[in-house]
Amino acid sequence: MIKLLEKLPSEQCPKLIHRVVDGVCGQSGPRRTDYGERWSLTEWVELMNALSSFIHFGVGRGCFDQEIQELLSDLDTARAEALLQCVRSRFDEIRHALVDRTNGISSTQLQDFNWQLKLALSSDKLSALNIPLLNLSLDLKENGIQRLVTIEMNKEELHTLISALEAANKVMFEGIVHPKMKIQGIDEFV
Repeated sequence: MIKLLEKLPSEQCPKLIHRVVDGVCGQSGPRRTDYGERWSLTEWVELMNALSSFIHFGVGRGCFDQEIQELLSDLDTARAEALLQCVRSRFDEIRHALVDRTNGISSTQLQDFNWQLKLALSSDKLSALNIPLLNLSLDLKENGIQRLVTIEMNKEELHTLISALEAANKVMFEGIVHPKMKIQGIDEFV
């Protein structure tokens, strides 16, 4: 469906592609009325979906220039280069928007945190404890509402938390470093 881009003169392609990227990044996207009657309504929707999907795929999977060019092999060189140049120049902005959109899926988001280490020297039941305690304050945003959660942990609970965070970090790191996953349905872009 990206082949529908060939109905637009090549000198106008960068403007349209940048407007599509604006839409992907949460700003106002292109309007069909700005491009006359080049495309039927169905073609316009198919083109916008194909361009958006292609941009999501290229940036989300961290594709390199050559991989993107292979996906655009059916498109003429000028339009393929315009699309590649736009994705290349706005890669960080697109990536940030995709990460924000993914983070927004979760109903609760961590906004900030603070920690404080205490040493419990005694208790009303024991005269000498000498137990280190960690106070962890989390500023959370849930459905647009800020709330503060404070947790007190002993050494074992802290170790469990650190292990869980390290495991989550490892999973995230593997997803970023090894983005080459077999994607079904890539042919729909071209």
